[in-house]
Amino acid sequence: MSGDTMKILCAMIGYMLIVIGIGLFFAKRAQANSENYFLGGRSLGPWVAAMSAEASDMSGWLLMGLPGVAYWCGISDAAWTAMGLALGTYINWLLVAKRLRRYSAISGDAITVPDFLSNRFHEKNKVILGISAVFILVFFTVYASSCFVTCGKLFSTLFGTSYHSMMIAGAVFVVIYTFIGGFLAESASDFMQAVVMIIALVTVLVLGVSAAGGLGAVLENAKNIPGFFTLFGIASPEVNAEGIQQAVNGVPQFGAAGRYGFLTIISTLSWGLGYFGVPQVLLRFMAIRKEEELKKSRRIATVWCVISLFAAVTIGVIGRALFPAEASLATASGAENVFVVIAQHLLPPVLAGVIMAGILAATISSSDSYLLIAASAFSKNIYEGILKKGKADDRKVMNVSRIILLVIAIIGVAIAWDENSVIFTLVSFAWAGFGATFGPIILFSLFWKRVNRPGAIAGMISGGVMVFVWNRLLKPMGGIWGIYELFPAFVISCIVIIAVSLCTKKPGAEIEKEFDLAAGR
Repeated sequence: MSGDTMKILCAMIGYMLIVIGIGLFFAKRAQANSENYFLGGRSLGPWVAAMSAEASDMSGWLLMGLPGVAYWCGISDAAWTAMGLALGTYINWLLVAKRLRRYSAISGDAITVPDFLSNRFHEKNKVILGISAVFILVFFTVYASSCFVTCGKLFSTLFGTSYHSMMIAGAVFVVIYTFIGGFLAESASDFMQAVVMIIALVTVLVLGVSAAGGLGAVLENAKNIPGFFTLFGIASPEVNAEGIQQAVNGVPQFGAAGRYGFLTIISTLSWGLGYFGVPQVLLRFMAIRKEEELKKSRRIATVWCVISLFAAVTIGVIGRALFPAEASLATASGAENVFVVIAQHLLPPVLAGVIMAGILAATISSSDSYLLIAASAFSKNIYEGILKKGKADDRKVMNVSRIILLVIAIIGVAIAWDENSVIFTLVSFAWAGFGATFGPIILFSLFWKRVNRPGAIAGMISGGVMVFVWNRLLKPMGGIWGIYELFPAFVISCIVIIAVSLCTKKPGAEIEKEFDLAAGR
C-alpha cells in the first residue's frame, strides 16, 4: 500500500472512530427500552430530524449511483430522477409529516410504520401488521445489499483489494454499529454524515469544474456526445460483449441518441412518489419532538436535497470531461466509481480520505436505518405483535431484533455478492417496493376518512406484488412496459384501495373519531 493510500485510509479510520464514539455515547440511553431503541423516545430536534432523514434516505447511491448514471448515459435519467426526488421531499414534509406525527401518537403511540397502520384500523388479528412487516423485510434486505455493494466498490477501487472481502467488512461494521446505538445513535450520526456528504459533493463539484477547464469546457464536452446533454434524449455508449464501452484513440464511442419520451419522463419523475412510503423517512416524522418544528425541518431537508442532487448529477457530467475513457469507468457498473476517481486525482490524500468518508457516511447512514427498521418490523410486529400477542418481554424483543438484524445482513451480503451489481438498479427496485406498498395507504390513512381495513390490506398487497410483476415480467418487454415500476404499481394500489374501501363496510365511529382528532377537527 502506497503512502498516499495509507493517508486516505487513516483519514477514513479517523472518521469511523468518531461514528463509533457517537454510537457508544447513545448506547446506554438506547438500551433502556424498545421505544428508545427504535424511535429515540420522540426526541429529535428539527435539524437532526431533517438531516438524518435525508442522509438515511439518499444512501451511497447519491455519491456513486446517481453520478454513475449521469456519467454513463447523460443527464436525462439522472436529472429527471433528481427533480422527482426534490419535489417528493418537499411535498412529503409539507403534507405527511405533521399529520403522521400527530396520528401515530393518537393511534396507540405507534413507534413503527406497521404499528401505525395496524392501530389506525384497530386491528385485532394483526393482518396489516404481518403484511407490512414481510414487505419491509423483503425490500430493506435489497436496500441493505445496495449499501454493501457501495462499500465493496469504494474500498476495492481505493485500495485495489478484493471486492468481496471489503463488502463483507463493511457489512460487519454496520451490523456492530447498529447493535450498539439504535435509533438515537443512528439519527445523531446521520446528522453528521449529512453534513459530510454535502461538503464532499460540493468540494468535488467545484474542484472538478476547475480541473476540467471551467464550466464552459464541461458543457461543450457534454454537448458533443449524442443525447448526453439533453432532458429529452439519452446517450447510448457502444459496448462489446462484456459490456465494456469501446474507445478509439482514447475517445469513447457512442451510438445514436435514444429518445426520452413523455411517458418515460413521468415514470422517472415518479421517484418522488417513493417518499410517501419509505419507513426511514416516515420514522423521522414520528420521532420529532414537536409538531411546530416540522416547518423548519422541511426547509432544511429541501435545501439539502436540492443542493446534493444537483451536485451529484453534475459530477457525473464533469467526470465525462475529465476521464472520458477511464478503464475503471468503462462499464455501467464501473461508472459508479466516477466520484471516487475524481476525488483521488484532484485532492491531497488526507482530504481525499475525508471526502471518501462522505461515501462511507452515506452508506452507513442508510444501511443502519434499513437494518434497524427491518429488524424492528419482525421483532415488534411479528414476534411481539403476532406470535406473542403483545405480551413479550421488552428485553426479548430487543434480542430478537438483533438476531433478525444479523440474518438480514447475511442475506444482503449474498445479494451483493455479484461485484457487477449496479447500485442504482438495486436502490430503484427497493424504492419502488416501499413507494407502492406503503405510499398510497399512508396517504389515504392520513387524509381519507372512508378508507378501511380491507382497502388497506388489498392496496398494500396489490402495490407490493405489482412491483415484482412489472419489474420481472412486464418491464423486459420494453416499449410502454419499460417504464419505472413504481408509477404503475402506485396507481394500481390507489385504485384498489378506493375500490375495495367503497365496496366494503365503512370504518367504525371510534376510528372516525381518531381521524378527526388527528386532522385537528
